[in-house]
Amino acid sequence: MFSGIIEDMAIVSAIEKDKDNVNYTFRCSFANELKIDQSVSHNGVCLTVVNLDNDEYTVTAMKETLERSNLGLLSVGDKVNVERSMIMNGRLDGHIVQGHVDMTAECINIEDANGSTYFTFKYPFDKEMARRGYFTVDKGSVTVNGVSLTVCNPTADTFQVAIIPYTFEHTNFCDIKLGSKVNIEFDILGKYIARLSSLS
Repeated sequence: MFSGIIEDMAIVSAIEKDKDNVNYTFRCSFANELKIDQSVSHNGVCLTVVNLDNDEYTVTAMKETLERSNLGLLSVGDKVNVERSMIMNGRLDGHIVQGHVDMTAECINIEDANGSTYFTFKYPFDKEMARRGYFTVDKGSVTVNGVSLTVCNPTADTFQVAIIPYTFEHTNFCDIKLGSKVNIEFDILGKYIARLSSLS
């Protein structure tokens, strides 16, 4: 479990295909603190550390993860938002993030907000999925590339987020352009409420 508060941007240093899986090797500031089997969020995707080598570590993404997320689009040198799993004796500064990406969304608009930046994302709308909690609500939570954010101006298939300069500079929001694909995880609380409502 994660909070959506990004610790660092890891750099992709190697990509190796292994049948339907892909092994990604990353460099980041806390790599030498990791242990084998530890969970790390990569652009919002929870992956397990399988190898350590000095200041680098390797994780494996399986076929379903690659199809559901933007990890399959990564190239060597790309920056990925990373966060280690939560320590359960501290403050929850973001919101409850599982690290289970639901789908990708496309950036369709970027607008200056006199210091901050509004990003608008569009995702595939499916009525049945919406009934199960896969949607956004105004002032609700959403995770974009692993970043815990507050939803603005949602529609059936779009939502906006406002990014302050610190978040822009310290996450890969600085690399998002029109047409960029991002990972989104809808709020788990909304999914549970939707499920309970369907059973009543």
